[in-house]
Amino acid sequence: MTSKREQVLDAVKGLVAAALPDADVKRNLAKPERIAPGGLVIVRDGDPGEPEVMLSPLVYIYTHRVPIEIAAYEASSQTREQVLDGMLGAIGAAVCGNRTLGGLCDFIEAEAPSTDDVETAGARAGRWADASIVAVYGTTDPLN
Repeated sequence: MTSKREQVLDAVKGLVAAALPDADVKRNLAKPERIAPGGLVIVRDGDPGEPEVMLSPLVYIYTHRVPIEIAAYEASSQTREQVLDGMLGAIGAAVCGNRTLGGLCDFIEAEAPSTDDVETAGARAGRWADASIVAVYGTTDPLN
């Protein structure tokens, strides 16, 4: 059976992919080489941190920061800032619409992004954002 941690990470990736159907959504992509026309999103595993432990019954409660990296180019009618803002807004709306990831988590929320330009020699400039989705969930075994 898949661990609770993996289930949550897969559900976060699925949530982002559903929110951005035109984007290329990957998990733990080592080195992005190109930004797809619909944008690129990389969902990283992040660090679940130290759990809060409840003893009766035994439950490990994690507050897991799941980093997401979002990249976009300008579109014919929108600047790269507008495209990136639209992508972030779609992810935020998806998070608000499914605060428990279908019952896997007690609660999820998005953190505000930091943004920057992406510039590569010979390629058009893009825009990049680093954000996180924080998932709070419990499990009876820290390895499962």
